[in-house]
Amino acid sequence: MSTLSVPPVPTSPRDDAIQLYRAFKGLGCDTAAVVNILAHRDAMQRSFIQQEYRAMYSDDLSKRLVSELSGKLETAVLLWMHDPAGRDAIVIRQALLADVTNLNAATEVICSRTLSQIQLIKQNYHSKFGVFLEQDIEGHTSGDHKKLLLAYVSTSRYEGLEVDREMALKDAKALYKAGEKKLGTDEKTFIRIFSERSRAQLGAISSVYHDMYGGSLKKAVKSETSGKFEHGLLTILKCSENPAKYFAKVLHKAMKGLGTDDTTLIRVIVTRTEMDMQYIKAEYLRKYKKTLNDAVHSETSGHYRTFLLSLLGPNH
Repeated sequence: MSTLSVPPVPTSPRDDAIQLYRAFKGLGCDTAAVVNILAHRDAMQRSFIQQEYRAMYSDDLSKRLVSELSGKLETAVLLWMHDPAGRDAIVIRQALLADVTNLNAATEVICSRTLSQIQLIKQNYHSKFGVFLEQDIEGHTSGDHKKLLLAYVSTSRYEGLEVDREMALKDAKALYKAGEKKLGTDEKTFIRIFSERSRAQLGAISSVYHDMYGGSLKKAVKSETSGKFEHGLLTILKCSENPAKYFAKVLHKAMKGLGTDDTTLIRVIVTRTEMDMQYIKAEYLRKYKKTLNDAVHSETSGHYRTFLLSLLGPNH
């Protein structure tokens, strides 16, 4: 029996709201129906369903989902109910404020997003939590890691594909001088270049660096920096080259070995589904010779498995 839920026949948000209400009624929740509806609706549709549900039943659908679902499925579905920028804001806030702060998750989300995505996240962050993202970064991170995140969320960057070769040459030299050439590391230079240059420009710097010094910029970052600061720089660098490859690796790591890092699995699948999931799936297959769907299938079970596989779409 396939664990992928069947995409329902197109319905209106009103019909969906009615079906969800019916799924909640009576003894127990018809979880399969809930998963089947919500996993196949895009951000706009989910928003309309929530409006219709509130209008018809004077009830908040997300709150209802909290009381009807539980565990990992609840976490995944609730995160999915938001639009991308609102969701990222929630992931960052939870990661920064958790009892055990998950700074890697906050760093991953911030450093993998484009400038326009970050601007939307910042607006959502302030309207949801009444505090500026920069204030929370300031209060919950430290050292060069803090400086990098603050620079990255507040610096304006070009988002186009044009590259300035001259500038790339200058930056590659500056990074070499700040890192491999000297004793110790000039972190300021790394922060400045990594937060101010566009993705395309960083790609150019990377290739110039390699041509001039024989080693990769990635290796230089790894040998010159450490910890969360290193993680931030590498995330910016890898996502400037190939975000899909970066996230395929994050997913593989979450499922590798004993046990599964479900927090990461949920975060990455739910946040990338409406962005670049088809590319992530292709990279995963290329690198690990196994489909992402098969990997997720073997690491999960029940309605939780069905929900994640439905988000991933067909198993190619």
